[in-house]
Amino acid sequence: MKHGKKYQDSAKLFDSLKLYDTAEAIELCTKTAKAKFDETVEVHVRLGVDSRHADQQVRGAVVLPNGTGKKVRVLVFAKGDNIAAAQNAGAEYVGGEDLMHKIQSEGWMDFDVVIATPDMMGVVGRLGKVLGPRGLMPNPKAGTVTPDVARAVTEAKAGKIEYRLDKTNIIHCPIGKASFGCEKLQENFDTLMSAIVKAKPAAAKGQYVKSCVVATTMGPGVKINPARFANA
Repeated sequence: MKHGKKYQDSAKLFDSLKLYDTAEAIELCTKTAKAKFDETVEVHVRLGVDSRHADQQVRGAVVLPNGTGKKVRVLVFAKGDNIAAAQNAGAEYVGGEDLMHKIQSEGWMDFDVVIATPDMMGVVGRLGKVLGPRGLMPNPKAGTVTPDVARAVTEAKAGKIEYRLDKTNIIHCPIGKASFGCEKLQENFDTLMSAIVKAKPAAAKGQYVKSCVVATTMGPGVKINPARFANA
């Protein structure tokens, strides 16, 4: 893959083979943000687990202390008193079968997070093939299936992100924007990694955090020394 001049210039800022400590890696990462827009800083963590086994799944959610810098559009499936609770908490869209049909028939996807009360999962379940592949299916582990929709909406708006393994045993998560600066990005990074480390499955053997890389949307990845997570 041929990279552009900005990418190549950014790659010269650091040693691509070196393992950096977190603070230095994040500082170098922010220096690679050369696009005309405020680039997102992402973390990519490869874990020493096998996601094909149910007892080695790593999944959960965490509220980043400084948010993600992204405006989050929330869709809530609810009924009764929960409709007003979700609306008062700031949800953009609240409904039931009407929204389910809108997604099914119109391919409507103008939302970033889906939250549902347990009594609405019969309706939401019919959207599994649409929401599942996009990582939008409500899940109790992520706190997106809950009777307390107001809290779930507030947390989503505040910067709650979900982390989960992909098929190659890697977790990909945003930790903010390049404009946040190193201190805020470091706080978000530490919060995310603490949650991932705590979520280590009992069945996981050997080194848990195999590799960890931070990168901006358009920039090269800076490697973080995984040894700091060795006690996980």
